[in-house]
Amino acid sequence: MPDEWVTKESGHMSLQGEWTLAHYSDLKGALDRQGNISSADSISLNGLKRLDTAGAALIVELIGVDKAKQVAEWASELPKEQQALLVRIAEAMDTPLDIQHQTPHRITDALASIGQSMAGVWSQQRQLLAFVGLVLATLLPLLLRPHRWRFTATVAHIQQSGLNAVPIVALLTFMVGAVVAFLGATVLADFGATVYTIDLVAFSFLREFGVLLAAILLAGRTASAFTAQLGAMKSNEEIDALQAQGLDPIELLVLPRVIAMLISLPLLAFVGMISGLVGGAMVSTLSLDISLTQFMTTLQKDVSVTHFLVGLSKAPVFAFVIAVIGCLEGFKVSGSAQSVGSHTTSSVVQSIFMVILIDALAALFFMEMGW
Repeated sequence: MPDEWVTKESGHMSLQGEWTLAHYSDLKGALDRQGNISSADSISLNGLKRLDTAGAALIVELIGVDKAKQVAEWASELPKEQQALLVRIAEAMDTPLDIQHQTPHRITDALASIGQSMAGVWSQQRQLLAFVGLVLATLLPLLLRPHRWRFTATVAHIQQSGLNAVPIVALLTFMVGAVVAFLGATVLADFGATVYTIDLVAFSFLREFGVLLAAILLAGRTASAFTAQLGAMKSNEEIDALQAQGLDPIELLVLPRVIAMLISLPLLAFVGMISGLVGGAMVSTLSLDISLTQFMTTLQKDVSVTHFLVGLSKAPVFAFVIAVIGCLEGFKVSGSAQSVGSHTTSSVVQSIFMVILIDALAALFFMEMGW
């Protein structure tokens, strides 16, 4: 009894029926029973009703890659779509699979890895600079149009990024202030200069630790929140929906977060400075026999307001950088949960790195200026 899909008579082979994945095992068995095509002088595809990738692969194996590529010449009656499928399968099967693998070399691989990392950092900094320009170009014209300010969103972000962060900032800076005072007194006691612990705590927290610790905490707490929020919106195509409605995502989503950070971080830096001084005063009173009155008198006499202004002047710069990096990484999310996690991690790392870098450059600048 002849097979349903393959018939072979007088040196002529004819293929008919549905050559699809659903009949793959039956097609394979029919071809095995018919033997090699070399005994057939010609082949006809007129009877093919349906053809998919699985069936096309069997036909190409049967007739050979070269003949399959020339199917338009000897099977012109076959529909164009099926001819194109056979040609495509033949081209894919003709691709050599023996790929030459280069022998790994530690030095070249290390240099290549360093080069890729540097190229990635350069591209990342260019994107950050471009996004900063875009935010500023949107923010400056908006300052002259108060009716477009988003007060509700800004106040909500101030509460989330600023007010809710007061306890953790105050607690951390209080403990660091106590540790700095204790370590400073331990060293200064050898020189009989324990009283200068007050100056050490005051200078360190007014100029550096107060604003720096607050910025690092917000980099880990708020920048990651901004990235996760915008990343979730990006993956849910909510940002695309805003653009489709003619709304500007920078104005609606980024500027309220940036403005909230510009307001919150200077206030948190002030809280950090005061908490650090309180921690230092507590250690001085309890362990160093320095009364609170002496602490306040020395602080007022030796520490000028310039140190407070120098430390507070860095807060808006840190706030802007943290907010911009957090929002930019949120816009980079591709749509998967893994992408949200990786960009959230990247935003925290970048924010902390940029805060410390800017703080170091600012310290050198203020030192050269004599402030």
